[in-house]
Amino acid sequence: MSRAGAARKLASAAAFGGGGLSLLGGALYGVLRAEATIARKAIGNASDVPPPDATGWYGRGRPGPSVKIALLGDSSAAGYGVDRVEETPGALLASGVADAANRRVYLRSFAVVGAQTSDLAGQLDRALPTEPDLAVIFIGANDVTHTVLPSQSVQRLGDGVRRLRDAGVTVVVGTCPDLGTVKPIAPPLKQVARAWSRRLAAAQTIAVVEAGGRTVSLGSILGPDFAAAPSVLFGPDQFHPSADGYHQLASVMLPSVLAALDLLPTDDLEQTLRRPGAVLPVADAAIQAVRAPGTELDGTEVGGAQRGLRGRWVRLQRRRRRPQAEVESPAATSDDSGVDPEVTSELPSDMTPEMTWK
Repeated sequence: MSRAGAARKLASAAAFGGGGLSLLGGALYGVLRAEATIARKAIGNASDVPPPDATGWYGRGRPGPSVKIALLGDSSAAGYGVDRVEETPGALLASGVADAANRRVYLRSFAVVGAQTSDLAGQLDRALPTEPDLAVIFIGANDVTHTVLPSQSVQRLGDGVRRLRDAGVTVVVGTCPDLGTVKPIAPPLKQVARAWSRRLAAAQTIAVVEAGGRTVSLGSILGPDFAAAPSVLFGPDQFHPSADGYHQLASVMLPSVLAALDLLPTDDLEQTLRRPGAVLPVADAAIQAVRAPGTELDGTEVGGAQRGLRGRWVRLQRRRRRPQAEVESPAATSDDSGVDPEVTSELPSDMTPEMTWK
């Protein structure tokens, strides 16, 4: 079976409730569970030290209307391992959006260290009432290290993206990174984790695009930069990114976040593409994206049709990384007066400004 066929089968198994165990084999699955336990002990318990909370206002002094962003997922979304809030992915992304769009941005982080895809539904329960414009999701690595069946992970992610899109929320997902580059994961788990995480990332891509979202491939923990400088781009536990690593993550995600929000200037859009986007069936495109970190996939049409015989048509794009704006620390309010005109004008009579986005 081709890699695209395997990814398509995994995504189909998720959609129709299949177990997906046959893609790994029972004996291999047992080895992976044992080795994953050893790796988790080496990595340690990430929940002991919570990361700084990136929730708050960015782009102070800029005009409205504000952009509301919900950040969901695991420790890579929360920014585990850094000391300063300005080093978290949330602060990096929100500052970048505020600078590029010249708009106020409110980012609310719902990410939880150690979260698996099964925890995404609970995060959505808290995020959806806030009516965000955009949801950014990083999820999947803990599913691999906890040996969650890939079909279960994919189904839960697809369901979550569908809930967000049904609510009118734009969605960008950073797919599962290649865990074969993580030092605490030793052979034979390293080889299995690499194959598992890449296949999961491809299936995540299919599920997300089919549900109406767009994806960005994180690949080999954001590609060759991590392989070339692991001591710089990994944190002390050699599993989570360092501050420089999160900077790389945000720089890969930001152009796609801006595109999803229609905040890339029209006359700048073609210049941000490294090469013209190729259009392929979603499964074939997903495999190519896994091999090329930073690749963005979004649904498109061919001859007026969204789907062909082999599934949804998607466009592959590699966007040029934008210069990083000065990173702000989040503020509790959008301006010095402590009141945001846009938000308070929409509040029910029994809700105070301090209750907004709490």
